[in-house]
Amino acid sequence: MADKAASPEKKSWADVEEEEEAKAKATAAAEAAAAAAAASSSSSITEPAVEEQAKQIEALSLAPSVDDAAGEEGPPLLDDSDDSQIQAVISGGTVYESATTFEDLKLSPELLKGLHDEMGFSRPSKIQAITLPMILTPPYKDLVAQAHNGSGKTTCFVLGMLSRVDPQRKIPQAICICPTRELAQQNKAVLMRMGKFTGITCACAIPPAQKDYMPISKMAPITDQIVIGTSGTLIKWITHKKLATRDIKILVFDEADHMLAEDGFRSDSERMMRDIQRSAGGCQVLLFSATFNDRVKDFVTKVIRDGNQIFVKKEELTLEKVKQYKVQVPDESAKIEVIRDKIFEFGQKVGQVIIFVRTKQSTKNVHNALTREDYVCSSIQGSLDQSEREKIIQEFKDGYTKVLISTDVLARGFDQAQVLSECHLLYTS
Repeated sequence: MADKAASPEKKSWADVEEEEEAKAKATAAAEAAAAAAAASSSSSITEPAVEEQAKQIEALSLAPSVDDAAGEEGPPLLDDSDDSQIQAVISGGTVYESATTFEDLKLSPELLKGLHDEMGFSRPSKIQAITLPMILTPPYKDLVAQAHNGSGKTTCFVLGMLSRVDPQRKIPQAICICPTRELAQQNKAVLMRMGKFTGITCACAIPPAQKDYMPISKMAPITDQIVIGTSGTLIKWITHKKLATRDIKILVFDEADHMLAEDGFRSDSERMMRDIQRSAGGCQVLLFSATFNDRVKDFVTKVIRDGNQIFVKKEELTLEKVKQYKVQVPDESAKIEVIRDKIFEFGQKVGQVIIFVRTKQSTKNVHNALTREDYVCSSIQGSLDQSEREKIIQEFKDGYTKVLISTDVLARGFDQAQVLSECHLLYTS
C-alpha cells in the first residue's frame, strides 16, 4: 500500500505546460530582481523598455561587405540585443543607415500620417529599420529578405510599393504576387489602410467568386497603381492585355519560398519575373518569406545577381514563445487518437485549435475522422469556392468553430494577430 501511495502521479500535457510556465515566471522574477539590485548602484534607475529599444536600433548600421569584411568568415552580423541575429549581404558600395524613425526614410506626409494615425506605428521594427533603407535608397537594388512571421515584413514591402508609385499616374506601377487569395486579400487590406491618405488605389487579382464571375475579355484595363494577387490570375490579366507591365517599378514575391518551390508556383513565378523585367526594364524585385530552404536560396541567388540579402540564422527561426512537440505515430488511426486524447485535452485550456495538414485529401480524412468522433469541425482547402472559404474563416474568427483543419499553404492567409493569438496549432503530414 505504501509503495502504491508513493508512485508518481500521471500528468497530462496541459499540467506539464502549466508547470513549465510557472517555472519560467519564477525564473523571470528572479532575473528581474537581480537586474534591479545591480541597477540600484547606478544613479540612473531603469529606463523604459521602449527608449532602450530605440537606442539599440540607433546603434544599427550597415556598411559595404567589400573591404571591411575582409578576413571575416561569412557575411557580417548586425549588432542586436534580442535573440535573433540577422545576416546582411550587401551588394556594391552603397552604405545603408538603419532607420530609427519612419521620418528618417523621407516618406511623404500622407504616408507618415497613414503609418502613425491609421496603423498606430510609432517607430520601425528591427527588420523594417534595416530593410526599408535598402528598398527606398537609389539605385533601388533587388532584395531577398527572410524574417519571422510577426516581425513586420509585410509593412516592408507594402511601404516600399506605396513609396515608389506615383498616385497621379493611373497605370499599374507595382505588383505583389502571393501564393493564396487569402494572403492577397490580407495584403491589400494592409496596403489600403497604410495608404489611406495617399490617393493610391489597389486591384486584387484573384479568381472571382462564382456570383461575381466576368469573362476577362469584358474587363476594363487595370488603372490602379498597385496590383496584388495570385500568379495564375495575374498571368491571365497580362496575357489578355488587361494588366500593362511596362511601367512596373517594383515586383514583390510574398512567401517567396512557396512561390519559387519546385512543386509550387515556380514556373509561373519565373515567367512573370522574366516578362516584367523584359517589358519594364529596371524593375526592382523583392522576395520576402519567413523561411528559405537551401534550394530556394540557391535559385534566388542565381536570379538576383546584383542584390542585397537579409537572412535570419537558421537556429533562430523558432520563436521562444512557441512550444513545439513532435509525436511519432505508427499510422493514420494512431494520429487521430493522439489528436483526440492529447492535443484536444490541452486545446480545451487554450481555446481554438487549428490543424494544418499537407494535402487536400488529408484535410478530408482528418475532418471525417473527427466528425465521426462527434467533434464539431470545419475544414478549408483550395478546391472550395472563394465565398465558402471566406465564410469558414470568418466563422472561425468569430468563435463559432473551435477546430479548423486547413492545408498549410492556406495557413499563410490567416490574420495571425486576430486568429492565432488564442489558438493551439497542430501540424500533421
